[in-house]
Amino acid sequence: MKKLKKEQIVGIGIFVAIILILIGVKLASNSKNNATNGTESLNLKDVFIATGGGKENFIADEEVTSIMQKKYGLNVVYDTWSNGKLIKNLLVREDGQTKYDAMFCSDQRFYDYYKLAPNTANGEAERYTVLDGGLTLNTPIVIYSWAEVVDALIDDGMVTEKDGVYYITDMNKLLNYILEGKKWSDIGLTQLYGNINIASTDPVTSSPGATYYGLLLSIMCESNVNATTVEENLPKLKEFYEKSGYMNNTPADLFERYLKTGMGGEPMIVDYEKSIIDFANENPDGFEQIKDQIRILYPTPTIWNSHCIATFTDNGNSFYKAFEDKDIQQIAWSKYGFRTGITGGNYDVSSIGVGVPQTIDSTVSSLKMDIYNRLIEYLSE
Repeated sequence: MKKLKKEQIVGIGIFVAIILILIGVKLASNSKNNATNGTESLNLKDVFIATGGGKENFIADEEVTSIMQKKYGLNVVYDTWSNGKLIKNLLVREDGQTKYDAMFCSDQRFYDYYKLAPNTANGEAERYTVLDGGLTLNTPIVIYSWAEVVDALIDDGMVTEKDGVYYITDMNKLLNYILEGKKWSDIGLTQLYGNINIASTDPVTSSPGATYYGLLLSIMCESNVNATTVEENLPKLKEFYEKSGYMNNTPADLFERYLKTGMGGEPMIVDYEKSIIDFANENPDGFEQIKDQIRILYPTPTIWNSHCIATFTDNGNSFYKAFEDKDIQQIAWSKYGFRTGITGGNYDVSSIGVGVPQTIDSTVSSLKMDIYNRLIEYLSE
């Protein structure tokens, strides 16, 4: 075999090196294209949203983000605000240069109130003109309990089961039992100590707690909520509040306590329907262990917790319209427990494994901000 000259060996080495460099450049180019696919290459519009809490995991979901980008060309930037600041402060981003495109608050009362003229005497800032918006993510107030407790409530005539779903059909009787100081043993639950109670978060410091107490006030007013009926029933509501004892400040803490301490620790708690669906997805093994003992009670009537969008710009309008997307709506329900229709939408509720109704028809209207302010003020006295 003919031996290669030194010059030939060097030439071959240079040729191979060039080939390797070209391959490396190609791979780097492909990697860059893959990294920017769906973002830079889509010429996305930045949309800035002032956002109240309660939906952090959903709006950060990778599938939702991808749909927003690839189908609607939106790069959504969420800034966290408290709901109180959303309706009181001027909605300006930290850079101070550009206003928000939309507000995504955590309850309809904040949305309704924002559309009113600001109360400047109370230190409220000027507000942006609302172009469009409305209810977007919904979840009803429910009461979580346990099989033995619910069986006793059925025997006592307060709860009715229909198609695997449990409804509190005599809310007034249950509320009166609590006000009268009846014990669990009075309804046959001798294994439980103390008075009948429904644990909730504090309505004075917690938005979910305030929503629940708004429901109670509406029931006490027989759904005729006005200045006169509110003042007549606030003393009764405060008595109920005082009999409720210790309260958690966050629904997550209360729901965790309910799951960990069982029937003996928390026989009944108030929370949102979405909590059990969120838990089932986050902790499928834990859910499998307790799902046969859990009972979800739907008050008749109940009240919606509605996350609402108010838009201020055309980009904000595009963001709001994106929530009509069927894929986004399905993710909202199946992974995070948010309903996107007023009565529930088209969902397969049977897949959850616990009694959840297809639609929710018996509800009271969301109370106005001034009613909630008066409720909280009275309970704080």
